[in-house]
Amino acid sequence: MNNNKKNDDLNILRDIHANPNVSQRDLSKKIGLSLGKLNYCLKALKAKGLIKFSNFKKNKNKQKYLYILTPKGVAHKTKLAINFMKLKMQEYEELKEEIEKNRK
Repeated sequence: MNNNKKNDDLNILRDIHANPNVSQRDLSKKIGLSLGKLNYCLKALKAKGLIKFSNFKKNKNKQKYLYILTPKGVAHKTKLAINFMKLKMQEYEELKEEIEKNRK
């Protein structure tokens, strides 16, 4: 899985965890993905067992969903976040070394 896909998955899982009843349209705007790409990613996350979709039963708008992270999804989100932080720390150290090298 490439870094962009990992970042997209992390952002989607993070935002769904924070706001399970977010609409796909609002989520796509917040994350910066097209609605089509977001829909594709949501279906892939569902297929992996990381999220579940649930209709609001009494809602007249049957396209409104509640997105729920599964326990596997929470674990995956945590793993992605840790890997993201490791990557950023590595980038920080490399930049720090480069700056030190250029100062000499």
